[in-house]
Amino acid sequence: MAKLNKKNRVIIASVLVAISFILKEIQGYAPVTIVFMLATTLVAGIPIFKNAFEALKYKIVGIDALVTIAVTGALFIGEYWEAAAVTFLFMLGDYLESRTIEKTRSSIKALLDLAPDTARVIRDGEEVLVDPEDVLEGEVVLVKPGEKISVDGMVVEGNAYINQAAITGESLPVNRAQDESVFSGTIVESGYLKVRADRVGDDTTFARILEMVEEAQDKKAKTQKFLEKFSRYYTPGIIVLATLLYLVTRDLVLSLTLLVIACPGALVISTPVSIVAGIGNGAKHGVLVKGGEIMEKLGKIKVLAFDKTGTLTLGKPMVTEVLPFGIEKNELLRIAAIAESYSEHPLGRAIINHAKDNIGKIEGNLEDAQIITGQGIKATIEGEEYFVGNRRLLVDNGYILDKYESILQDEEDKGQTAILIGLNMNVLGIIAIADIVREDAKNLIKNIKSLGIDKVVMLTGDNERAAKAISKELGIDEWYSELLPEDKVKAVISLQEKYGATAMVGDGVNDAPALASAELGIAIGGAGKDVAMETADVVLMSEEIKRLSHAIGLSRATVRNMKQNIYFAIGVAALLLIGVLVKTVNLSFGMLVHELSVLLVIINAVRLLGYGDKGLSRKKVMN
Repeated sequence: MAKLNKKNRVIIASVLVAISFILKEIQGYAPVTIVFMLATTLVAGIPIFKNAFEALKYKIVGIDALVTIAVTGALFIGEYWEAAAVTFLFMLGDYLESRTIEKTRSSIKALLDLAPDTARVIRDGEEVLVDPEDVLEGEVVLVKPGEKISVDGMVVEGNAYINQAAITGESLPVNRAQDESVFSGTIVESGYLKVRADRVGDDTTFARILEMVEEAQDKKAKTQKFLEKFSRYYTPGIIVLATLLYLVTRDLVLSLTLLVIACPGALVISTPVSIVAGIGNGAKHGVLVKGGEIMEKLGKIKVLAFDKTGTLTLGKPMVTEVLPFGIEKNELLRIAAIAESYSEHPLGRAIINHAKDNIGKIEGNLEDAQIITGQGIKATIEGEEYFVGNRRLLVDNGYILDKYESILQDEEDKGQTAILIGLNMNVLGIIAIADIVREDAKNLIKNIKSLGIDKVVMLTGDNERAAKAISKELGIDEWYSELLPEDKVKAVISLQEKYGATAMVGDGVNDAPALASAELGIAIGGAGKDVAMETADVVLMSEEIKRLSHAIGLSRATVRNMKQNIYFAIGVAALLLIGVLVKTVNLSFGMLVHELSVLLVIINAVRLLGYGDKGLSRKKVMN
């Protein structure tokens, strides 16, 4: 009997309970009828009794204990049909619950199924199939059409269209060629690639996503923790209440019925099942939510603070204008490019790229350089000390910019950043740079406001006028300009004190301190970005910022789903309790309603898996 699996046990118990019912209707409680009822109780009840006693070893009085006490009492007073019906219904409910709850994990299971099984490595000039765990860093992996990429790395040869849905949630394949990065878990749909393995095994992006998703399922929401704590005291309390009821009424059947209908199954499962479904949906759509508490927090966020560069903009600024003063234009570009060669800042890369396009190879010797955070660079080039950065850098170093203010203001009014180049207290020129606003940023701001976000704020190191221009274009409520990284942290803390729960949205690199200090950190474009994946609470795996509205909508739908489940579970328990007290609910009917309520809670949570899919109304899930 102990070796029976759940499915076989259900089949056998179903046959036995059906025979018991038929015999009861035909000949009443004859000996043969009682034998079949006891057999049903034994087959269906063994797992329940076993679970109850195992839990008691750890001083846990759970639902199984309540059912065990009720069934034992029913057998003691000769209510054999009630004992058989209760154990059968509880066992059937448990089986249906486990089958249904698998659906809430379907997105996560689908993610696990995408893990690469083999890797085709080129060793000694030959193709060798190995386990992905056995690929060594630096080896070249060949990936053919239809095969999964097993490593994170750089394409060294070939051209292919890759399905990156497992990592970024993008539905359309993307093209990858030489010197471009690819991720494990993605699939080559056409073409072929030779990939240098830069990250292998557990270090790959895909492996880390799986690990984080699995960990996220174990991180409980505050509501879930509260309900579990409540259940720990509630269940023993019900046993005491049932005992007191018996002492007062001397009605054992009434007391046993109370034990069964008071099982808090639907209430206990109401939160975790919604959370798992929500996390699974997020994983399917390229949104990594790191746990139930994070999902719950995201669903209650009131303020969103955005970094500008790389978040609301593409982070690929371009030089729009070069204004030299008493110096050749190409010479100004050469000096600025040499100084910026020491920097990794996007504005610096824009100057270097523009210089290369206009003057070709950049020649010159950078003898010394010092990055002034939030201002620019102090660089020694060919014996001369240059300052390349914003007006604050030059003013702090004694430069007077009055005669250039009108030019600077004109550029800033256009939403552009003006970089000044100074030498010996003279301004050699101004380079105007504009970062392209993301195509979907304006719609995003509109959508998230419609989802219940009260205030949208932008935090940027840019000047006041540039910040104002972009904020006005996108419909942002407030902006804070000319911020250093530590200033962004202060701004986030200030917003939280002023408006309540605040989330910081950034690219996860220079925004790490602000992401960590916010109530919730959300990183855009996390695929392959270590800092984003480690620091942020929510990671959007692609650079499609519109996924943020999916994340926020999903979190709010999940929180509403949790509340629906909790209210429903409490309502059913209250109605059953009234029914017991007025003696209209018996033992088996109480168990039937209890199991149906658990199933309905799970089915309600399963709806979250379809959130955001085509043809499904978002409003329908949320209301």
